[in-house]
Amino acid sequence: MAELTPWEQKAKTIIRVEMTKQGISYKDLQSKLAAIGVVEEEPAIRNKVGRGKFSAAFLLQCLAAMGCTTLPLS
Repeated sequence: MAELTPWEQKAKTIIRVEMTKQGISYKDLQSKLAAIGVVEEEPAIRNKVGRGKFSAAFLLQCLAAMGCTTLPLS
């Protein structure tokens, strides 16, 4: 498996940190995504985040679904 770029690793970390801060499981994230009209199966979400290979749109969808309104980039 190819190593993640620093940007891919950062995107993966952003989602995982936000999930941890809010105590959200992948199942919870699936429900939150469904509530905003994004239909994904829990294993697919887990795999995308675990691989760190997903679109910027998916990152924004996850953050919006979790109610994240600010994002420190440093």
